[in-house]
Amino acid sequence: MATADYYEILDSRFARLFNGNAQVEKLFTGCQWAEGPAWFAAGRYVVWSDIPNNRMLRYDETDGNVSVFRQPSGNSNGNTVDRQGRLVTCEHSGRRVSRTEYDGSVTTIAAKWKGKRLNSPNDVVVRSDGSIWFTDPSYGIDTDYEGDKAESEIGACYVYRIDPDTGEVEAVITDMVRPNGLAFSLDESQLYVVDTGRTHGAQNPAHMRVFTVGKHGKKVSGGKVFADCTAGLFDGFRLDEAGRIWTSAADGIHCYDPDGTLIGKVKVPEVTANCVFGGNKLNCLYIAGTTSLYMVRLMVNGAKTY
Repeated sequence: MATADYYEILDSRFARLFNGNAQVEKLFTGCQWAEGPAWFAAGRYVVWSDIPNNRMLRYDETDGNVSVFRQPSGNSNGNTVDRQGRLVTCEHSGRRVSRTEYDGSVTTIAAKWKGKRLNSPNDVVVRSDGSIWFTDPSYGIDTDYEGDKAESEIGACYVYRIDPDTGEVEAVITDMVRPNGLAFSLDESQLYVVDTGRTHGAQNPAHMRVFTVGKHGKKVSGGKVFADCTAGLFDGFRLDEAGRIWTSAADGIHCYDPDGTLIGKVKVPEVTANCVFGGNKLNCLYIAGTTSLYMVRLMVNGAKTY
């Protein structure tokens, strides 16, 4: 297949980020809705969620083997690895943010805000100060497909911060329709958050916003639109070492320069939901695409978060 089958160059800055001979490889298929890949450097494996099947899967980079990591999984969605190498997970039917400890036990980090149950935590990121930030749209309680249908106790969808010292859960962004994927800029002075409100009305957003993080790392302000999605909806995303954003969309992974320009795409034959940089040099982009896990080796390295 030709380069054009895998990549779309929209700006000359994208041309140097990939090798034209590098194909987008399908590593596994058989999911119903693949999401939330997280890279474990020590074990050289990726853990990701298959939400409707209520399981988490594990891809071993050393031998290509795929196995069930956890089932049931609380209809897990977004995953990340904290600075201590532990898995942090958003659970839809569990309606909580959990952490897998070194001994394999699972600890609840957050399940309520002001005494009310969370909706269905969706995506999560850990800041260098140990605080955990997560989004809480309603996708896991809207129907039984991705969790358990239920009424929202909070009545809204917010972005939250979990204090690393007290465990207190605080709403930090309250003006989004359906907050979804999120990530910090390289210096953590900015927070990018996707709003997939379009799923709940054509008049609602399908964009990514950027917020300024306060000097103490506890509050955010601003929230201007960074980019509007040009194909379907943004979902989960990651940053590379230069601060470029690699985000999921309907036709693959879109790459944005820090100045907000869409410079190119990695084409994937399924709607993508999330991605993560992995491999020994963090130059392998693992992509969760509807039924499958894909990987493409790039000419750029992912941002280190450990």
